[in-house]
Amino acid sequence: MQKLQGIMPPITTPFVNGELAIDKLQLNIDKWNKTELTGYVVMGSNGESVFLTHEEKLTLVEMTKKFASSNKLIIAGTGSDSIKETISLTNKSAERGANFSLILTPSFYKSEMKHEAFIKYFTAVADTVKIPVIIYNVPKFTGVDIEAETVAALSEHPNIVGIKNSSENARQNNEFISTTRKDFAVLVGTASMLYSGFSSGSVGGILALANIAPVECIQIQNLIEKGNLTEALDLQNRMIPVNKAVTAKYGVAGLKYAMDLLGYFGGEPRSPLSVLSVNEKLLMKEILKKSGLFTE
Repeated sequence: MQKLQGIMPPITTPFVNGELAIDKLQLNIDKWNKTELTGYVVMGSNGESVFLTHEEKLTLVEMTKKFASSNKLIIAGTGSDSIKETISLTNKSAERGANFSLILTPSFYKSEMKHEAFIKYFTAVADTVKIPVIIYNVPKFTGVDIEAETVAALSEHPNIVGIKNSSENARQNNEFISTTRKDFAVLVGTASMLYSGFSSGSVGGILALANIAPVECIQIQNLIEKGNLTEALDLQNRMIPVNKAVTAKYGVAGLKYAMDLLGYFGGEPRSPLSVLSVNEKLLMKEILKKSGLFTE
């Protein structure tokens, strides 16, 4: 099995008139295939997975596998609060070519989602699914934050192989690295954590920014690994405003508009999300210009 490491985008889901646009998916993947991205994450937060039907999700996995270069990993975001549904979607995704599953922490009953609940949930899933499990910790969306001691315990399971940590808590990320088994992959979940994450032992990143700046994200990792820390930090700092714009500030709509500007297909987000306003588009374009990613 390919090693879980490197830079991977949580790819956007292309829609035309609110329906899946598989030809646009192929256009984007053809461009990403020309880079050194390790693989693609389907049905992540930036893929608007919460707006997709069960069948649409399986179609996306199948088509992403079909269009991806043979050396690219396919990671499917298959988590839901239901253990049975998570197992079902994960195994069906595996049959369609997914190499790993990215499984969100359950979150509806927030006050009950603590150590024991997470141990029960992830163990039940990992015992049953056909592909390895990556824990997905994204407190800004779920409202729950998995603790280091819980991740350390789960990392002992042979089928739980890593965590995507989308918090910006460097101390927590360091704890995940230091308390888990040696071959457990800690992946940062936002480009703002690339420098601190790689400097302290993270092995990769699943980054919204990698949809539009894959070369720059890969370069930051390469520079850190070669010891060129000042250059790596300069590049990350240049990318920070872009990352902020396509995540916290403008979200999926901002990311998709940036993709349209940079030669990919972004298109519109699925309802009930809205496209950017005219003024927001102008601001987004200026941010991309200042970063050097966009020139008119």
